[in-house]
Amino acid sequence: MHILLTNDDGIFAPGLAAIYKRLTTLGKVTVVAPASCQSGASHSITYQEPLLFSKTQTDLFSGFSVQGSPADCVKLAAMELCDEKIDLVVAGINHGANAGINVYYSGTVAAAIEAAFLNIPSVAMSLATCEKIDFEAAADYCLDTLKKLLPIQTGEIININIPRLSLGKPKGIKIVPQSIGGYHEKYEKHTNNLGQTVFQLKGGDHKHESQCTDIIALVDGYITITALNHDMTNHAKTECLRKKLGKIISNKPYAGEENG
Repeated sequence: MHILLTNDDGIFAPGLAAIYKRLTTLGKVTVVAPASCQSGASHSITYQEPLLFSKTQTDLFSGFSVQGSPADCVKLAAMELCDEKIDLVVAGINHGANAGINVYYSGTVAAAIEAAFLNIPSVAMSLATCEKIDFEAAADYCLDTLKKLLPIQTGEIININIPRLSLGKPKGIKIVPQSIGGYHEKYEKHTNNLGQTVFQLKGGDHKHESQCTDIIALVDGYITITALNHDMTNHAKTECLRKKLGKIISNKPYAGEENG
């Protein structure tokens, strides 16, 4: 198996190094990761200027660092840097959980989604933040969970989150939907050293939900598995609109052409 490993914390991040060591037990691992931290980069890509990359050697591996986003890394790796077919993309291990609405902001998850665009199976891996981060233990849990999931099918995106390990071993694994409830957030207003007014976003508790989601299970101490989809079409609503408006649209000329 040929695995492409990337992240959004940067090529020298400890989470990437920890999972790299475990993934080598499954096959060949090629590292293509951002040269610097791209946390919160979401699915941004670089297209208005050339992408700069370089070969990078660490104590553990030789890989490629890219002056771009996680999505850039996957796209460039698949199209140019990897001579062999990529069988699986692994993004992580991220410093901080990527659950709930944070999935939309995450560069880690975006890398996995980019893989799906390229018809490559993918897994995003993240570890909930606590005072003492144990990426080595998290990597063991991630590998064990990944083995349970294999083989992952073409285009599938699996999001794995490891709970706070400082609170003890995970209670188990739960397969749960992504939470869309969001958080109780606010902006704190400050004045910087230049006398300018600035706002700092502060996150709060998660909003109440009636069902068990990735956020709730993670807080309860479970490893969470969530299957994501790169297709943003609401197919059920699209079909409703087709039934509601189909005849009207098909039998009536477009308003802009009526006077043409």
